[in-house]
Amino acid sequence: MHRVLLTDSISPEGEEVLARRAEIIRSPDADPATLRRLACDAEGIITRSKLPDDIIAEATARGVMVANVPGGNAQSVAEYCVLAMLMLARNVLAITNALHAGPWDAARLRGAAAHEISAMTLGIVGVGEIGGRLARICRRGFGMRVLGTQRRLNCLPPEAEPARLDELLPASDFVVVTCPLTPETQHLFNRERLGSMKRTAWLINVGRGAVVQEDALVEALRARRIAGAMLDVFEHYRLPPGHPLFALDNAVLTPHLAGMTMESRGRISVAAAEEMLRMLEGARPNNFVNPQALNARAEGPGYI
Repeated sequence: MHRVLLTDSISPEGEEVLARRAEIIRSPDADPATLRRLACDAEGIITRSKLPDDIIAEATARGVMVANVPGGNAQSVAEYCVLAMLMLARNVLAITNALHAGPWDAARLRGAAAHEISAMTLGIVGVGEIGGRLARICRRGFGMRVLGTQRRLNCLPPEAEPARLDELLPASDFVVVTCPLTPETQHLFNRERLGSMKRTAWLINVGRGAVVQEDALVEALRARRIAGAMLDVFEHYRLPPGHPLFALDNAVLTPHLAGMTMESRGRISVAAAEEMLRMLEGARPNNFVNPQALNARAEGPGYI
């Protein structure tokens, strides 16, 4: 029977699919040394987290098929973005903290600074599956004006008006980052671009942390050059204790869980298990990341 390493837990539905034709190995932790040791005895790996770079770097050269499961958490991430917009506009975190720490009336006064979002403008940077769902929710559900920017402006969904980035930033009340990290998007949000946003605007990042230059964002938040930010991704994964973002009252932080819901976890787990079994049987996966691996001499397991 095939042996498959799970570096993170998957849903019971996914495990049930996998267990029909594979023995499951569960990693007790995410330490790179642990993963390397267990990977030696596995024919395939399913992971939600980043694997050690050396494992991935050698995959194609060794004929190891790599697949992913795109779009499985898009609805969850889009809903997180709506949550972020409402939390920021209604000052929810500050009000909740004030109510826990002080008198009722003092906390209630903070509600005077809250906003409706229906008349606001949303700017989406990277209108893929997540951005498209967010555009539909906000345009159809809240009646917001939605601007979108990406490489091909003629491919935007009908709910998003095309705009160049330098047009979108000064016009948006919320800027939501959903684009991938590429050499072109590395530090796309630098000091200059953060400075071109409205002082009353909020930044939401659910894409990749390094799209935003983190020290520039800390400066902008500290100086109140933008109203605030809600971040689910960071330039360096796992913020260390004492990171400057923790000291800012206008930064709402979550530990990379925007796509983590029971529903998305179930969908992705089953899809990942099915892709793994497909590759272990020698078939091409539906979402092939490195088809060039088929040209390699060595035969190896599949990774997701």
